[in-house]
Amino acid sequence: MEQQDAEHISTALESVVARFATMVRSVGARHRLDEGDLDEVLQEVRIRLWRADPSGEQIERLGASYVYRTATSAALDLLRRRRAHGGDRTESVDDRPDALPNNARGPLEELEGGELSARILAAVDTLALPRRAAVRMYLSGYEREEIAELLGWSEAKTRNLIYRGLADLRRRLTERGITLEKAE
Repeated sequence: MEQQDAEHISTALESVVARFATMVRSVGARHRLDEGDLDEVLQEVRIRLWRADPSGEQIERLGASYVYRTATSAALDLLRRRRAHGGDRTESVDDRPDALPNNARGPLEELEGGELSARILAAVDTLALPRRAAVRMYLSGYEREEIAELLGWSEAKTRNLIYRGLADLRRRLTERGITLEKAE
């Protein structure tokens, strides 16, 4: 029986990690972690999820927000451990043969990105309250089912509010001169 429990927990963990792997990797990429570090963060997420529920009963029901916070915490802890041991890296990421391409943005790109974010958030604030709530949560990485559960709405209502809210947001951004090409 114990072997079956261990297999169930392992399967549940792998299912959650696979479902949110893209999100976890994006958290690591935001902190400019390389591929090896991303794998370390994924492993740390597995460990933390298992520690949070060693019985495995709730693991499969974990939502995007919990996994996102766990991944962010794991990435930040990795960076803190590095700093505590004498620096961010012992070698430059650019010097490594397996390094990811350097996509670091310069100060001008960072400023433009911040201004664009502020303009998008201002446009989101003009949406009707239910659409605004649904779109904010959706853009923050919550899954539709999780939004419905947290806000006490049906899945159909949530889907409709997200769909119409995003359409309204797109229209408002276009009216303000922000197109998809400019946002990329």
